[in-house]
Amino acid sequence: MQGVLADHGRIDVLVNNAGRGAVATLEQLTDAQLQEQLDVNYLGVARLTRLVLPSMRAAGRGRVVTVTSVGGAVGQPFADAYCASKFAVEGLMQSLAPVAATFGVVVSVVEPGPVASEFVGNVHRADADAPTDDPYAALLGAYLRRTAGAFDNAQTSEQAAEVIVEAATTAEPKFRWQTSDQAAGFVGMSLKDLDGAGVLGVTSTWIA
Repeated sequence: MQGVLADHGRIDVLVNNAGRGAVATLEQLTDAQLQEQLDVNYLGVARLTRLVLPSMRAAGRGRVVTVTSVGGAVGQPFADAYCASKFAVEGLMQSLAPVAATFGVVVSVVEPGPVASEFVGNVHRADADAPTDDPYAALLGAYLRRTAGAFDNAQTSEQAAEVIVEAATTAEPKFRWQTSDQAAGFVGMSLKDLDGAGVLGVTSTWIA
């Protein structure tokens, strides 16, 4: 951060794009694994954003674009730690946005759905260490089969990146962006679901 400010005098845009995934339900997660999710997906974002705010505030302008996920609006089976960290960062950014705006700093979140990348191959998988009599095995198997189908139709990384660039450069900024029509429909299901029955009705079918 100090090097960028020394070389360029200011920071115009921060894109928080680091992310880490885990496929496990709560009983299968250790405290350390929960902390790993928070460190990357939430606390790392908070720390870096806090570092750029003084220079943006002093300049009276700036953009903070945080890549969250549809999992930041819709909780999903076996994504307990991942969705919790993404819900947390969305709450952080939505709370920060009106305060930062008074200093000319625009805060936005970008919510991708499935993206064809190396992300899925790098997630922590509970079934890798599960006992042979794992009571969650059948449920997890159903979830993984459903997820594989979703990623068969994933958008490209380039398509998702185009939305991130737009959020960072548009003359008409907004807080919440989705990277595809599929993502917009999925997030919208949760945002209008006042009692939670709609989301749970859908996600319960993923593990049937």
